[in-house]
Amino acid sequence: MLVSGMKRRSPTLEGFRSLWRQPSLGVAEIAWRWSIGGAAAVLGVLAFFEYLGTLTVTRGDLLLLRSRRPTLISQAMAHILRGSGWRAVQAMAVLVLGLAMGWIVISAIARAATVRALVAYFRKQVAASDVHAEERLSSGWRLSSLLELNFFRVALTLAAFAAFLAAFILGGTVSPAENPSPGAAFLLMLSVIVLVWLAWSVLNWFLSVAAIFVIRDGRDAVASIAATLDLCQNRIGSVFAAGTWFGLAHVVCFFVATTVVAFPLGLAGVLPPAITVGGILLITLLYFAVVDFLYVGRLAAYVAMLEIPEPIANASPGLLPSRPSASDPQLNSGVDADELILSDHPALG
Repeated sequence: MLVSGMKRRSPTLEGFRSLWRQPSLGVAEIAWRWSIGGAAAVLGVLAFFEYLGTLTVTRGDLLLLRSRRPTLISQAMAHILRGSGWRAVQAMAVLVLGLAMGWIVISAIARAATVRALVAYFRKQVAASDVHAEERLSSGWRLSSLLELNFFRVALTLAAFAAFLAAFILGGTVSPAENPSPGAAFLLMLSVIVLVWLAWSVLNWFLSVAAIFVIRDGRDAVASIAATLDLCQNRIGSVFAAGTWFGLAHVVCFFVATTVVAFPLGLAGVLPPAITVGGILLITLLYFAVVDFLYVGRLAAYVAMLEIPEPIANASPGLLPSRPSASDPQLNSGVDADELILSDHPALG
């Protein structure tokens, strides 16, 4: 939308400003993300202990484990784990599929709540007297469309992990035992991993931003992806600026976290191990919290691109065409000012 005479507002700045004015949205984002992460950690630990319960340990294995000799311990571990690989794969598959299904549903509900709040926030910013902005949000959006987008994201992530495994297998074929070439294998694996990561990042970004159009306009999954492409085409500068500034903020947080985490690591020989590990864990959790908080700001920047009218570029009152007023003599003279004869012969006018 183009509006003349209106001061231009940066969507990126509006995204950062929304974090300050609506911090509850960032806290909500952290809450639902960490709830899934905590559930995944608990289920992973329980699955691990359940897997250990299926292993058989003989007296001979116990004697080898108590010998404190690496060679004997490795033989005991190989004997204990023999034939249990398939059970581990089955447990991992069940755990991943269960967590993926839970994430698809919870993420769709949480994203709907976040985007609706952001759209209502920016609509109130544009029209301060509109107290019913949230009530006027499209009620025709379907949860199934968000579930489809999240399903595509999960399938894309699983495909990326499969491609990573394929990269390691491909690197092994390039460097066989008869004619080893570790440099070529490493270069090939690194190239494939980087390309897969770039493809995953771009596609995952499109799918995540498409959720805005599902909730805001009530579109289906395919139409929302198409609308995201239109957004990139029409507002490529704003999209690039938002991604750049929030990406730089992410990088700054990463470097700050890695610098701070060096202190407990440097004091690892002086401090007790529990304090060292606890400090590292605390810094890591704070880093992830800030990253999740910034993600809401970037999402708010994309919503601002859609909700805040864009002023006409390089428009000034002297350049805009003016309409003749009712008091213009030409309008009251009864003569058509657009007559071709008068334009060809000014003297007749």
